[in-house]
Amino acid sequence: MSKTELVEFVAEEANVSKAEAGRVIDAVLAGIQKGLKKEGKVALVGFGTFSSKKRAAREGINPLTKQPMKIPAKNVISFKAGSKLKDSVN
Repeated sequence: MSKTELVEFVAEEANVSKAEAGRVIDAVLAGIQKGLKKEGKVALVGFGTFSSKKRAAREGINPLTKQPMKIPAKNVISFKAGSKLKDSVN
């Protein structure tokens, strides 16, 4: 499902315009981003938990040249699905 399809679905389910549904979805996504940046975790009960984890710097190998290279540290986002989401998919 694309974002456009999601906006159409939300608009129909909530009986609001597509423009309003789009603004709501954008606000939810911005809230998740802000929560991850500020607190490192966003939990939506029944749906799942987004979390930000620090990945340490490490050595890697360039697949083209086979030369060793340093991969810098960075933050990565992970998602763990909640029980209701898992049950709805299975």
